Amino acid sequence: MNAQSLLSNALKTRWDDYKIKLRACRANFSEEAVHNFRVAVRRLLAALDLLHSLTQNIKIKKIRRALKDQLDHLDALRDTQVLLADIFEHRAETPQRQPFEEYLQGRQKKLMRAAHKEIKLLKIKNLAAQVRKLKQTLTEFQPNEINPLAAIDEAYQRLIQRQRQIDSSQPATIHHLRIAFKKFRYMVEVIHPLLEKFSPDTLKKMRDYQTRLGKIQDMEAALQTLAAFERHTSQHGKYETLRAYYQKRQTLATAFYMEAQEDLVAFWRPASH
Repeated sequence: MNAQSLLSNALKTRWDDYKIKLRACRANFSEEAVHNFRVAVRRLLAALDLLHSLTQNIKIKKIRRALKDQLDHLDALRDTQVLLADIFEHRAETPQRQPFEEYLQGRQKKLMRAAHKEIKLLKIKNLAAQVRKLKQTLTEFQPNEINPLAAIDEAYQRLIQRQRQIDSSQPATIHHLRIAFKKFRYMVEVIHPLLEKFSPDTLKKMRDYQTRLGKIQDMEAALQTLAAFERHTSQHGKYETLRAYYQKRQTLATAFYMEAQEDLVAFWRPASH
């Protein structure tokens, strides 16, 4: 399979998967269905990012913007569901959890209603037309004009730059790295069949690396949501024990990641040559 065939197939399969996951969300709206839909969106975005490296086609920008908006509308729901699952898993060790848990449950219901409405009203007719035109555009390239590795080289260099900017006392710097890594990882998933010496085990190691970054962000989201809860209840400072609990776990998650952060260099070549 050449790069042209690979990208064409990736665009088709990921667009088809996006539609399947969207239908599943509409038919049986649930936490799992929303998660699967979000993953389908991100994987479709990765294919588009690779195509964008070949052409500055305005259709790609429009499709990406529409898909990013869909993700943004689901971010708060995702954070709330992850936090509720975490409380359930660590119920015995989570201090002052009950009022906060009840707040999260109410927040989840409200966000679920809003997200369900958003999903049901989502129109993808124009999006589908743009994807069809993009598929046609891809067939107009000569195989030797297509080099997806260059796009991943660029994504990897941005990733290295983000890593160098990490300040373990500033969770936002780690979050920026996590977003860049997620984009890089999904792009590699698209093109790895082209790489003769690419080990399938590397994809698992990349997932594990992303999970470490995700644990830090989950605790940051917990602290931010807790602050919103305290403002909601006008009881700022009452939940210091719970805040300290999440801060400790964030510190441990950060230390756990920092021990393995250099694993990043094993995931891609240091330079295009």
